[in-house]
Amino acid sequence: MNALQNKVIWITGASSGIGEALVYEFAKQQAIVVVSARREQELQRVITKANFNTTNFLIIPFDLSDTSQVQKHVQQIINTFGRIDILINNGGQSQRAEAIETNTETERLLFEINYFSAVNLSKAVLPFMLKQRFGKIVVVSSIAGKFGFYLRSSYSAAKHALHGYFESLRLEVEKKGISVLLVCPGKIKTNVSINAVSASGVSHNKMDPSHEQALSAEACAQQIINGILRNKEEIYIGGKELLSVKIKRFFPTLFGKIIRKQSPY
Repeated sequence: MNALQNKVIWITGASSGIGEALVYEFAKQQAIVVVSARREQELQRVITKANFNTTNFLIIPFDLSDTSQVQKHVQQIINTFGRIDILINNGGQSQRAEAIETNTETERLLFEINYFSAVNLSKAVLPFMLKQRFGKIVVVSSIAGKFGFYLRSSYSAAKHALHGYFESLRLEVEKKGISVLLVCPGKIKTNVSINAVSASGVSHNKMDPSHEQALSAEACAQQIINGILRNKEEIYIGGKELLSVKIKRFFPTLFGKIIRKQSPY
């Protein structure tokens, strides 16, 4: 039996992109998968395509901007499968707007979706993981969580916050059988730029040219699973843009010159 067979894995943002690709990869591993996103019809499409056994999945649709019912969702999973082994906080929303033009409502929405949803879901799941003395919390951050970039002020801030919170949480729960993995994708070929919000909160509705030839969501999902199996604490996924993280750390002046020459898209 492989390490993921029959593990109960809850994935947010499972209706497209990295989340959808993760569903297919976990299906191959014969895991039990709980899928969440706003669009129930799209979640059903993903489950049908993954060809799950009828007892090996659960669909729980909800909007990450409103996690008021999260305790009910967690209890539904526990009642159905008896446990939650892995929580993957993958759902999120990017930004394409200058800080000065972004209204407060949009800034708060970006934090609700990208930061508070991960915190709220993790805190809801933790008591059950602690009771079973096993669990893994996976948080899909971004290289934008390591440095700021044009048109990403609130998105980048929310991703930075994830690192502070979950690095602290890791220290608090690791001796109790709970591990935390932070995933930092760079450019991945998904609809993230299309679904990004503008200054007023409406969709950007354009594919960034830099994402069109980027690493596939399938390859990204495989690397995330590899990180889970190898019990990594932080992984970076993408192409040459990942060099920016090392350049900023070791050559900050050079990094400043390079980043200013990059296209916002």
